[in-house]
Amino acid sequence: MTTFDVNAILSSTAYGSDGDKIGKVEQVFLDDNSGEPTFLTVNTGLFGAKENFVPVKGARQDGDRVVLPYTKDVIKDAPKVDADQHLSPAEEEELYRYYELNYEDGRTAGTDRDRTTAAAGTAGTAGVAGTAAADRGVADRDVADRDRAAVDQDRRDVAATAGDEASVVRHEERLNVGTQEREAGHARLRKYVVTDHETVDVPVEREEVTVERTPINDTNARVDNGTIGEEEVDVTLHEERPVVQKEAVAVEEVGLNKQTVQETQRVEADVRKEQVDVETDVDRGDLGRDDLGRDGEAPRR
Repeated sequence: MTTFDVNAILSSTAYGSDGDKIGKVEQVFLDDNSGEPTFLTVNTGLFGAKENFVPVKGARQDGDRVVLPYTKDVIKDAPKVDADQHLSPAEEEELYRYYELNYEDGRTAGTDRDRTTAAAGTAGTAGVAGTAAADRGVADRDVADRDRAAVDQDRRDVAATAGDEASVVRHEERLNVGTQEREAGHARLRKYVVTDHETVDVPVEREEVTVERTPINDTNARVDNGTIGEEEVDVTLHEERPVVQKEAVAVEEVGLNKQTVQETQRVEADVRKEQVDVETDVDRGDLGRDDLGRDGEAPRR
């Protein structure tokens, strides 16, 4: 693809090597030094949401069609590169490697690629080193001589082509609940002394003296001197008294055992999730505006 009409290529539709329609060509990236085209971006997403880079090497311009030497699936899986900025050498090399092209053969040493959406009459200066890239809105105004309705139809064709492949990833938060062991407190055994007053009845014995008189006769006569006088006899009396002694004795052993008790506690938390709504032209009130220009005027034919 050595020469082509930059203005026409920006409004054309890209097709794969198998003839399948891919999408609209959005931008053309030129070499900073030579001004030669190196990459173009193709809209492969729904409603223009995604652009993929494709090398122009091997591409062929056929009227309002650009036939690329790759299939749609290959282009859609190309490395994701920001299409709104200067293309760095690292990004270039990654793209060349993905498309199985020789990086050194496809670039000028020491230069980067700069994007352009140049219109007719500016293609010769768009690739000069350091030239600032114009945005896509400028390109659309530069091709105002084309049928706006046809351009809108082109966008709808792209959306219809990718409609069955358009998707978003919906996320939601899930509450993962577990348990964590932590110290809940301490339990201690402590001995202390209390005093109880006890009353015990103890049986005791004591000796008392009683007088016993026994007459003396011939049978039990005892030797006696027969002297009258005073005499004293001493008798020892005994008695028992309660004796209190204390001793410490072991009565029981008290210990602590741990046991696990299972219970259920309720936890509450807020979780977020994404919802997906589908909005159509009917919902937005755009139905019937396809045949009108930007300001509601009929497009030029």
